[in-house]
Amino acid sequence: MTSFNFEIPSIETDSLILRAPLESDLDALEAFNKTERSHLIGGPLDRANCWRVISNGIGHWALRGFGMWHIHHKGDDRMIGACGFIFREGWDEPELGWNVHDGYEGKSIAFEAASAARAYGAKHFDLDGVISYIVPENHRSIALATRLGATFERAGNLLGEAANIYRHPRIGDVQ
Repeated sequence: MTSFNFEIPSIETDSLILRAPLESDLDALEAFNKTERSHLIGGPLDRANCWRVISNGIGHWALRGFGMWHIHHKGDDRMIGACGFIFREGWDEPELGWNVHDGYEGKSIAFEAASAARAYGAKHFDLDGVISYIVPENHRSIALATRLGATFERAGNLLGEAANIYRHPRIGDVQ
């Protein structure tokens, strides 16, 4: 019998807390997955599949030792997005990914979360110089990746869908 004993660390920034996925995030995740924005990352999803996203996220941490954090604004316990690392079966290498729920975009939340996650991943998970898969139509994520210092590496695909691959600089190379 295999047993799992793992901890999902929290990261605190000036205005955000990145923490483990919790079942209490289900309402916020369901609300996000009713929006057009969720289509860029595999939505829309019904409530049962949103619950599966949470349980899969915890499973990713158990299997890989890293994963996605849920983003919370300090002083508000509502989930407002997700950010972290994904490395699923069939992927080229670990990815730094992010999403921010409606009403929270354009406020540097994704930049703050992705910067913190990337630095933490480099220091604690040996995930430095990672990639981001971004669908060509997702101009906001392309702008964010560029702002983070990532550069277009190549056109590719992810699970049979077109995706551009952006390479993030190694943390020691970030000015």
